[in-house]
Amino acid sequence: MRHRKKFNHLGRKSSHRKAMLSNMAASLILHKRIKTTVAKAKALRMYVEPLITKSKDDSTQQRRIVFGYLNNKFAVSELFREVAGKVGERPGGYTRILKLGNRLGDNAEMCYIELVDYNENMLSASKPQADKKSRRTRRKKATATTESAAADVESTENSTESESKE
Repeated sequence: MRHRKKFNHLGRKSSHRKAMLSNMAASLILHKRIKTTVAKAKALRMYVEPLITKSKDDSTQQRRIVFGYLNNKFAVSELFREVAGKVGERPGGYTRILKLGNRLGDNAEMCYIELVDYNENMLSASKPQADKKSRRTRRKKATATTESAAADVESTENSTESESKE
């Protein structure tokens, strides 16, 4: 029975699961985005977000703790140098899961898991909306066309009256 066991075991023994999550977390930190199944992405999010929170405090002890989880010195240095600088003010929610659909072979749900502050497409899409101007009303355009139409009618009336007088 699995009473009070909250995390997903992913069909693996604990040593295999820890090694897999460690490798996936290092790949996520180094590449900023990886493609995986939704179940693994949710397990990875629970694994990597506390490590990113630890990286905000750049001390030797925090680096040792994070290295104990990642076992990759390049990923640890990237995490403490680059990633921690970008997420310094963010209170949490460092990763985003984007669902892609189902895999052809076994119909598993696939997704991208990415670091939030590194997706340039979504960052650039959010900035123009903030600078968006207010909408123009149609009344101004309609009154301008009405006035020009009225002026055209008057000019045609004047021209017909002058032709009739002659």
